[in-house]
Amino acid sequence: MTDHPPHTEPATHTVLTRLRERIVTGEILPDARLRAEGLAAEMNVSRTPIRSALAVLSAEGLVSYSVNRGYTVRAMSLGDIFDSIEARAALESLAARASVDLGWAPEALDHLAALTRAGRAIVDKGQWSEAIEHAWYTINRQFHAQILHAAQNTVLRNALRMTLVYPLFGDAARLCPTVSACVPPRLRQVPATPPDHIRQSQDDHEKILAAIQAEDSVEAGRLMSDHVLATRTRLHAIAIRR
Repeated sequence: MTDHPPHTEPATHTVLTRLRERIVTGEILPDARLRAEGLAAEMNVSRTPIRSALAVLSAEGLVSYSVNRGYTVRAMSLGDIFDSIEARAALESLAARASVDLGWAPEALDHLAALTRAGRAIVDKGQWSEAIEHAWYTINRQFHAQILHAAQNTVLRNALRMTLVYPLFGDAARLCPTVSACVPPRLRQVPATPPDHIRQSQDDHEKILAAIQAEDSVEAGRLMSDHVLATRTRLHAIAIRR
């Protein structure tokens, strides 16, 4: 659920996306120093998009900057993760309401419906794996991004980017180091069939779509808030189990 940050060139966006992914999945460890020269050589780009990406990541709160150490990856606590989900629930609820109040173009609404059908087709096959999970989460990101785009609110879009502190391309219980460190191994396994939380999320998408199609902004906002907060409830429940 990410849009291009404002005023970034394509190369910067590519670098930003890759660096953000490496940070939230723990590939780049907390407190690691991020040197523009080393990252540029590693990613085969100039230092300019690296520096631009680091500035954006600093604004998002994923990295910190100091005169003495430069940029370093900020350590995230479980509380930070839960706080980000709560903030995202409020912001995405606002986006859903605003999108309905502004009105959807027919082609955009058709695209949202097509994304919802694509997610349902994956779930209804009854099979699950890391690759299938990634495919469903890709559709999930596009679904949320489409609603955010329809809200036509740059400030809201920028605020939402500040909440993306855990992976959105798979189950955070497994892929986010901050969360997975607190989750028992048996609850981090990839099942053979779609897990309950995915089935519930797919149902949520269909209800949100229905509310948008019915032009019910209040219901769309309520459903979106509940949908996002369900992730917090689930992660909180499994992260404290032993």
